[in-house]
Amino acid sequence: MFEPDDRRQVHDKMQRGYSYLLEAPQGEDFAEGFHPFYSPQEMLEMGVFEGKYCNDCRNEFPEEWYASARISGRADPALNCFGVKSRQPLSVWQEKGWIIGPDPRGWFQWYCRYYLGRRIPEVDAVQIKRWRAFSRHAGQIRANCEPGDLTCRPRQRQALLQWAYDPFI
Repeated sequence: MFEPDDRRQVHDKMQRGYSYLLEAPQGEDFAEGFHPFYSPQEMLEMGVFEGKYCNDCRNEFPEEWYASARISGRADPALNCFGVKSRQPLSVWQEKGWIIGPDPRGWFQWYCRYYLGRRIPEVDAVQIKRWRAFSRHAGQIRANCEPGDLTCRPRQRQALLQWAYDPFI
């Protein structure tokens, strides 16, 4: 249940002493034009980031998100929905300037917090713009794969899932 002025405290391996306010009900009141296909819980259940993402953030996010999540103590590409390695190390994201605002783990961490109801207009606008730009990968799958051939471009399909797009196009 959404409680106005609900504040989340963050204490994990990458962030201590950070807190944020939930300003919208969970999974609602998204920015215009931002329509992710999956919730964070669905993404974790389907297998994203080789099972090694936000494992130490369980106190920050709802317990039910992890009830059926594919999680591991180490990165395991077999846990990904498409069974392939499809992520770059956090160091690459940092080098390229893709870590934005108060979310040291990147886009998915931002999305989890946004989904919960945190709103930071300047950060949200940048991350939503990045999400929209990622749709080009769906176009590449449509242009280069036969409909229903899930073996075609599995890395791109996995990447789409990790950005909350439907990879089963």
